[in-house]
Amino acid sequence: MLKSKLWAPLSGVGPGLFASAIVAGAAGLLATWTSGPIMLFALLLGIAVNFLGKIDRFNGGISFTSKFVLRLGVALLGLKITLGEVISLGWAPLLLVVAAISLTILSATAVARWMGFDPRFGVLSGGATAICGASAAMALSAALPNHPNKERATLYTVVGVSTLSTIAMLLYPAIVRILGLDSQHAGIFIGATIHDVAQVVGAGYAISPETGDTATIVKLARVAMLLPVILTVGFLTRPKDLPAEDRPPLLPWFATVFAGLVIFQAFVPIEAWIRDIGNGASRFCLVASIAALGMKTRFKDILDAGWRPVVLMLFETAFVAAIALVAIEAHWV
Repeated sequence: MLKSKLWAPLSGVGPGLFASAIVAGAAGLLATWTSGPIMLFALLLGIAVNFLGKIDRFNGGISFTSKFVLRLGVALLGLKITLGEVISLGWAPLLLVVAAISLTILSATAVARWMGFDPRFGVLSGGATAICGASAAMALSAALPNHPNKERATLYTVVGVSTLSTIAMLLYPAIVRILGLDSQHAGIFIGATIHDVAQVVGAGYAISPETGDTATIVKLARVAMLLPVILTVGFLTRPKDLPAEDRPPLLPWFATVFAGLVIFQAFVPIEAWIRDIGNGASRFCLVASIAALGMKTRFKDILDAGWRPVVLMLFETAFVAAIALVAIEAHWV
């Protein structure tokens, strides 16, 4: 009797949660075999089995995975970052990261409004492009208030940044060689521009170990900006017409845990194997949540968007790359 009471709150989420985990595992295998983007694989595989989203027995777990498991994955991202590594970059690369993220989100929001999109799509896609790809897209989606097109905007953003990040991983090392950048500047460019962490690592170490090390640290500085961006977005988009007690918290619980883990590591060193387990758990949670989002989507939803979201994300990608190149060529970093 006691056992059944303990499991009762989760009894409705088991099938959908298990299905999301299976799809996430399949996406991981595909990514390992092909070196492709795991987030995009998870989304496409989720869409391929979206009939599960129409079965009542799976709905609860799919919704649970796309919401709570997503937030848990974002919270555990705090284990990726140590303040010492970020500070070791020096002030110039850190200033570049802050400026690139701020300007990209602001310009993306303005261009999105000009193109007829909800400005929140600009915030979402611009933040994903400027910070850490699909992970940032999911984190910002969780921080934004609910609106009718929120899931669709998240879907477009995940597809766009995952695809563009893979293209950048293949293209940017060639650009680095053409421009004749040294290892340090090549690492700054790769780390400051490519969307997803895995693609940054792949492109950086394909050039040289020194470039890979620098690119990874610059990328972690971008990931660290996720917290202030979530805080700013949450503050600016909070419903103002609700009573204070009914408004969502300024800093969501997952952002609080994220910040707590970063601060904790600044004072208490965490063993590398514990960080590795946490990073793996975070990645799996994010992949499973994207798979769940796919199960709630149809290919028609993607095709209906047309070409305009692609143009917006191409602009954002080119914009952040241009900022990094200008800073490097001007010897600001």
